[in-house]
Amino acid sequence: MLDNLRIFVVAAEQQSLSKAAEHLGMTLATVSRRVHELEQKLGCELFHRSNKGLTLTPAGIAYYDESAGYIHELGLRLSNLEDSLNSLEGELRVMAPTNIGSGPLDAFWKSFIANNSGISLNVILGDPSDDVISHQVDIAIRSGPQQNSSLIQKKIGTITPVLVAAANARELEPEDLNDLEALPSIAAQLFSDWHLIKGNETYRCHKKHNHISNDMNVSLNLVKAGAGIALLPLSMVHAELENGELRRVLPSWSGVPREICLLWPNQRTLSVRAVRFRDELIGYLRNQQWFNMVI
Repeated sequence: MLDNLRIFVVAAEQQSLSKAAEHLGMTLATVSRRVHELEQKLGCELFHRSNKGLTLTPAGIAYYDESAGYIHELGLRLSNLEDSLNSLEGELRVMAPTNIGSGPLDAFWKSFIANNSGISLNVILGDPSDDVISHQVDIAIRSGPQQNSSLIQKKIGTITPVLVAAANARELEPEDLNDLEALPSIAAQLFSDWHLIKGNETYRCHKKHNHISNDMNVSLNLVKAGAGIALLPLSMVHAELENGELRRVLPSWSGVPREICLLWPNQRTLSVRAVRFRDELIGYLRNQQWFNMVI
């Protein structure tokens, strides 16, 4: 009915079905049929038809006065929405966990804005529990599965937590899990319960940690200072392992890999900017040694 109202408004303004058909890119027969369908639906005649063209009936005037403004406003809004969805120019709101968005993705942000100069990034770094919907983001990176039916969730890979210590802290060199239990440790709140795996073996380490923080960067800095052993995502410590500042501890053991997903509201169509972001991010992660791609 909404589309038929739009045709009616155009016909009223053009004062001709044939001119309305030309304006809308439709056939005259289609426009005539759709106007007739609307009249049948409303139970009244909207036009007086004559050789001189169309004039509105009293009912037609009433419906035109009530609907024309809304129809034009809706058309403008839909046009703006289409431009927004299909343009590589404009804002892109992205949400990511701090421990992924700051550090591991530094090179990605740089390359993305270099490749997409028309896109204005609005990057929101925060806690995994932050609400994607309330922040009105276009797309979000999330660690761990999300129990939210209002979100579309696409798993793209995993990041493995590993045990690390400062390279020069030789006293932090356990030979087995019993030694690990006895040595000083540092925990990020997200990884305070150490669930370790080695092939088919599993081990839960319930030790009391010497230091704990809700910010993984604080935990990482304490590890670098030699304050203890920590279980941290490989994405956070890969550079330090490569340059020799940190070393793996009990390298045959690691934490349970954490799922990394992309999320977006299921009632929001992905704009071409969000699609470009998704594709370039996946391409970047595919080439990172700290990321296990699953797609």
